[in-house]
Amino acid sequence: MNASTWINERVNKLRPAAPAHRSVAERIKARLRQGDEALSPRALRQRMEDIQGVVDPMVSEVEGGRRAQVLMDWYTRAEAAERRDVWRLLSELFKADPDKVRKAQADLAAAAGTPDEAAAEVRFRRATVSPRRRVLQRISAHPDGIRFLVDLRAELQPHLKAEPSLQALDVEMEYMFSTWFDVGFLELRRISWDSPASLVEKLIKYEAVHDIRSWADVKNRLDSDRRCYGFFHPRLPGEPLIFVEVALMNHIAESITPLLDEAAAPDDLTRATTAIFYSISNTQTGLRGVSFGDSLIKHVVETLKAEFPRLKVFATLSPIPGLRPWLQRNAPADLLAAWERWHELGEHDTPRRALLGWAARYLTQELVDGKPLDPVARFHLGNGARVERLNWGADPSAKGVKQSYGLMVNYLYDLKRLDRHRNQLAAGKVPMSGGVEDLYL
Repeated sequence: MNASTWINERVNKLRPAAPAHRSVAERIKARLRQGDEALSPRALRQRMEDIQGVVDPMVSEVEGGRRAQVLMDWYTRAEAAERRDVWRLLSELFKADPDKVRKAQADLAAAAGTPDEAAAEVRFRRATVSPRRRVLQRISAHPDGIRFLVDLRAELQPHLKAEPSLQALDVEMEYMFSTWFDVGFLELRRISWDSPASLVEKLIKYEAVHDIRSWADVKNRLDSDRRCYGFFHPRLPGEPLIFVEVALMNHIAESITPLLDEAAAPDDLTRATTAIFYSISNTQTGLRGVSFGDSLIKHVVETLKAEFPRLKVFATLSPIPGLRPWLQRNAPADLLAAWERWHELGEHDTPRRALLGWAARYLTQELVDGKPLDPVARFHLGNGARVERLNWGADPSAKGVKQSYGLMVNYLYDLKRLDRHRNQLAAGKVPMSGGVEDLYL
């Protein structure tokens, strides 16, 4: 060991150990900031008082709204690390009183089967309402409050794994959003080329399945033989929460390429018998876990049937985003090597038939807790669709090849069998056509 190394080791031993991570409660009681803590104890106490002031029962709604505005203004100007301290405050110090919850729970158990059970249940429910929830409710009443909270939760999402304690705030917000964004409060609106440019720009920004390359591309998707619908919330004007793109055709589409061809002539609407849902995009990361996609499809089907009575078939042309990663974990090396040349494989080549068989197995047999492993399959099959057909080379784009070697799938929404298909899935059997079943190896 040389002298330099020896000296460095001794110096490191003399340095004080890095302070352990302190809880918010410990930091508020302290006098000095430690380590990489963003807000000083004094500033943290001030933020806590600001939040308490928003829900002070002695102030009017007007004054509470003014205080919410002050808090929102501070948060908007704050550094990212300072915002995280506010999340910690809300998660750790604005929770329901655990002693009151335990007592109310014990009282409810003791009152079971007696005339006092209903009143005990009311007391229990009230005891579980956290001050955190009241803060969220007061902020939501502000004209810009919903937008503020959705953005806050979007910013929070990437930090949940590293700081599990923040899940208290995240879950509370998800619960509140599921009420505020109930489908009964949403408006279904058609988005067309005649819509405001700012709204059309939102489609370009949020399209998550097939990237929009240009204004000509988006114009093609809004042509006469297409429909685009979105759900809107009155507190987020001009901002679709989710939207679906539909092609009106006379057959079930087997490739995305013609649908995205900007030079293709529009289909004849008088001959349209089939509606193809080829892209569904959620736009708000802050609304993760709030489900309204199934309601969107139901509303769009009803709207399309009213406008085009000849429509009889409702199906998707969907990506299979989890297929290739799953194959790389499970398929033999010789097949994986052959599939790298998927575009060279003929219809009767063994590796091609094998890929279709493995894909059929992935979509219909790979379940986790009774639900399909693939996220897109989980969505459509959970809504009552069935796996109808696998399409070779349907998406030759770099993204399509990376996801599934270019394979896409049609999910069929048979309106008379949706409940039957849901029951099948609940029993652990994925609904599928005979053609898909024939693909098994």
